[in-house]
Amino acid sequence: MATFTALASLLAPLTAQSHAAPLHTFTLRQDGTPEAYDESLAVACLQGLVNRDGPSLYVLSRGSERPRYWLDLMSSGGRWLEGRDPRPLTDLSELVALAGDALKGAVIWDPAVPATVNVATTAAGVLDGVVLGPELADARLAEWDLPVLLDLRGMFTGAETGSAKNDAYRWAIREYLDPGHCSTRMLCLYEDSLGTRDAGDIKYVLTRDWAVWHRAFVFDLSPWGDEAPEDDPSQALGLDKETYEMILSRVHRQAGGEHMTELTGFFNFTKYSNMPGHPSAHEPVPTEWESVWLMSPYNCFQNTISSDCFNQSLHAQAPRAPLQQDPAAGPRLVGDRNYLCILMADYDSATTIYDFIPRIWHDPARGTLPLAWGINPNLLDTYPDIIAYLYSTATPADTFTSDASAAGYMNPNRIAPESLPLFVRHNRAYFEEADMTMAPMVLDWGEPTAAVKDAFVEFAPDGFATIVMDLHQQGGRSPEPHVWRGMTVTNLINDACNFSDPESTAAVMSAAMDREGTSAPSFHFFRIVWTTPTEIVATLDALRRLRPDLDIEVIAPADFFAMLGEKCSR
Repeated sequence: MATFTALASLLAPLTAQSHAAPLHTFTLRQDGTPEAYDESLAVACLQGLVNRDGPSLYVLSRGSERPRYWLDLMSSGGRWLEGRDPRPLTDLSELVALAGDALKGAVIWDPAVPATVNVATTAAGVLDGVVLGPELADARLAEWDLPVLLDLRGMFTGAETGSAKNDAYRWAIREYLDPGHCSTRMLCLYEDSLGTRDAGDIKYVLTRDWAVWHRAFVFDLSPWGDEAPEDDPSQALGLDKETYEMILSRVHRQAGGEHMTELTGFFNFTKYSNMPGHPSAHEPVPTEWESVWLMSPYNCFQNTISSDCFNQSLHAQAPRAPLQQDPAAGPRLVGDRNYLCILMADYDSATTIYDFIPRIWHDPARGTLPLAWGINPNLLDTYPDIIAYLYSTATPADTFTSDASAAGYMNPNRIAPESLPLFVRHNRAYFEEADMTMAPMVLDWGEPTAAVKDAFVEFAPDGFATIVMDLHQQGGRSPEPHVWRGMTVTNLINDACNFSDPESTAAVMSAAMDREGTSAPSFHFFRIVWTTPTEIVATLDALRRLRPDLDIEVIAPADFFAMLGEKCSR
C-alpha cells in the first residue's frame, strides 16, 4: 500500500511572512437580481486587474460559504495567507480606487445581445477595463471619472452572418484575437447573459477575474454543426461551430506548437443539449464529448466546469513547490482473488476541486481503504494551494492520479502526430510536479494508438486505463488488457459511475465483474463519481454480501496495475 506525504519544503513557501501586505476583501451581495449580476461583473473585472500586480483582492459571498472556507483555511496553520490583515471594502468606488492606474476605463456591453457580455470581458482584459451594464455605467461613471473605452450597444445586428451573436464574436476575433492581443494559453467558455442576468445567476460572472487576469478570449458557442442552438434558432446551420473553430484555429496558430491551450468552462446545457425547453437530438454527455473531440486537434484541453470558482486570480499566485507521493512498497504476489481498484473520479475541473471536494475529503472513512483520487495536475495552475492542502492531509491509503484524460481533458487519439512531443512535454511537467505516474481515466473514441501509448509511457509509466465511447461510429473499440513498454494498459469500468445507493451500486458492480470475467485472479477498475469513502465502504460491504462466491480485495492503483501487468505477462 502506498504512503503519502507532502514535501517538507512545501510548507516553507506557504509559511506566513512578517510584514505581509493587507488582503483586501469584498463581499458579493448575490441576491438573485440583475443588479447583483451587474455588480458581480464589475467586481470580477476589477479583481482581475488588481491581482495582476499580486494577490491583493479576495472576494467573499453572501450566497456561498466556500470562499470563506478557503480563506480561513489558507490563513491558518502556517499557510500562505496567514498574517495578511483583512481590509474589507464595501463599495465599488473603493475597488475602483484600489485598482488605481491599472484601470484605464469602462467597457459597456449590450443586454440586447447577450454575447456582448463575453466580448466586453475579452475587451476588458485587453484594454485594462471594467465591464459595466448600461444602468451601472449611467449611475457611476461620472463619479469615477472613467473614460468609456468601448461601447458595444447597437454594434451587432446580424448584418455580417445573420446572427448578432456570431457577428459579435467574429468582430472580437478580428479586433483582439487575430492581432495577438489575447492569451494563447487560456480560453474561457463562459455562458453569456441570456437567462442569467434576469435571474441574477452569477456562477460564470464571478469567474471573470480569471479571464481578465489572463487577457483570455471569452465565448459561448455550440459544438454541434447539425442543429441550431436554442438561443439562436434562426442562424445558418453550423454557424456556431464554425465560429468556435475559428477561435480554436487562431489560438492554435498563434501558439505555434510552443505550448498547449487550456479551455476553462463548459458548454451551456440548456442551449446546446437535450434539456427542458430545448428538444435537442444530443444528450448532455455526448455534447461534452463532442466539445472535446472538436478542440483536441488544436492542442486544446478542457478544464470542464469552472462555475462558482471564486478568486482564481488570487489562488493561482500561491507559492508552488513539487509535491510528493511516497512510492508504493512494490508489486505483491498475485493470488487467486478478485482484485478491485476504485477511482474517486471527476475532480478534473476547477469547480470540483474548489467546491465539491471538501465534503468528500473530510469524510471519516477516508483512509480506511485504498483509493485512487483523480485530480488533474493542470489544476495546479488554478488552485495550487488547495491541491497542496490535499497532499498534505492525505493518508497512506490515498493515491493521487490524473483524471480525464491526463494533465487536462482531451482525446489523445485526436492529437496530430507531429504534436505528440508537445503533448508529452506538457503532461510530463505537470505529472512531475504532482508526483503522478498513472493515468487511469483516459477518455477517447477508440483504443489508444501505438503512438499515444508511447506518449503516455513517457509520463504515466505505471498504468494507463481508458474509457472508449465511439460516438462517431468509426469502429472504435476498447483495448484488451496488456503491457506496453512496461506500462499496463486496461479499461476503466464506467458502469457504476453515478452512485445511487450501496445496494444498487453493488449490483451494478457485480454485473460488470461477471461481464469481464471473475475467474481468479481477476482485475476490475471502477470509476465512481463524487461519492464519499463512507458510501464506498458500504457499497463494498453490500457487494461482498451479494457475491459471497467471490474473494474480493480492494487494492491501491499502483498494486492494481503492477499485479495486472504481471498477469498479462505470464
